[in-house]
Amino acid sequence: MKRKICVVITARPSYSRIRSALHAIKIHPDLELQIIVSGSALLPKYGSAIDFILEDGFTPDAQIYHMIEGETLLSSAKSTGLAVIELSSELHKLQPDAVITIADRYETLATAIAASYLNIPVVHIQGGEVTGSIDEKVRHAVTKLSDIHFVSTKKAQGRVIAMGENPETVFVTGCPSIDIAGKVKADPILDFNPFKKYGGVGDTFDTNEDFLIVMQHPITTEYHLSNTQTLETLTAITKLNIPTFWFWPNPDAGSAGISKEIRVFREHQNHSNIHFVINMSPEDFLKLAISSSCIVGNSSVAIRECSFLGIPAVNIGNRQFGRERGNNVVDCAHEATEIISSIQKQISRTDINQDFLYGDGHAGEKIANILAECEFGINKTLLL
Repeated sequence: MKRKICVVITARPSYSRIRSALHAIKIHPDLELQIIVSGSALLPKYGSAIDFILEDGFTPDAQIYHMIEGETLLSSAKSTGLAVIELSSELHKLQPDAVITIADRYETLATAIAASYLNIPVVHIQGGEVTGSIDEKVRHAVTKLSDIHFVSTKKAQGRVIAMGENPETVFVTGCPSIDIAGKVKADPILDFNPFKKYGGVGDTFDTNEDFLIVMQHPITTEYHLSNTQTLETLTAITKLNIPTFWFWPNPDAGSAGISKEIRVFREHQNHSNIHFVINMSPEDFLKLAISSSCIVGNSSVAIRECSFLGIPAVNIGNRQFGRERGNNVVDCAHEATEIISSIQKQISRTDINQDFLYGDGHAGEKIANILAECEFGINKTLLL
């Protein structure tokens, strides 16, 4: 009998982090794929990741709306509770043999709580990493709720084991998003017009010339600073006067502040060189990134995929504090002058090489094979 593996996809980054594993599970002879799509992955405001999921040939078994509008600490807390309620109902109906939850968002925690109390084994992707923000608390809490761990690096494996997890349940597979990066590395040509395909607002420009990418998300533990932090980056990009694709933030506490600053900026800077975009498919985004001169902001894509692809990156602030990184990354504070000098330094570098820190491009296949053979259990004892 095939093992039923339910994957819960809750946001646009979650999909790119798991897509190759979805394909591998779907075609594996001993596995049956179930998919729940929920949260911001369903909302046009945040890029409708559900559209890309459907285009890739996946059919969700359930779609759950549980997000409470507001992008505040209170709305995030309430959305987490509502997600536990709604996910519990759907998981009870589907009765999977295991549930996969991804990374460190509040929906990740909700998934792990719901599955744990239904006595369904929890499989966690990307545990054992270190960052700033509330993500750090959530990630390690999910580790303790999980029964199988697919980690990206050796150091992450060591941390999960140090938290008392059974070493036999912790597998270094690499990050599944690197599988997509591997395909883009083999065929990096920007073979689409990003302005025509994805729309957006703001100036258009020649993508054969130098351009930047900005992905800046709110830091939950610093959400009250989102406006000023965004303004510093906008100021830096404007002064540099290099054409830029700026992507919309994740739906976390503080994202309303970022959105407000962007809208105010657009009203007063009509002739800027910035084009604002909500979302792209994982492949198209990485093709755009590999054609860019530098990626700027605080997204983990700058550290994961861009290290594999050898793309210069400027990491701003504390959101990625402590995360393992290759030599493609420089760090700076939320200060316009420092951001400018960091970007100028990065776009002039010639010493950035491909880094396999987060995997070799075969994580999805490894995950599916392990899921077909490993022993599932729900009883845990702290091993220290």
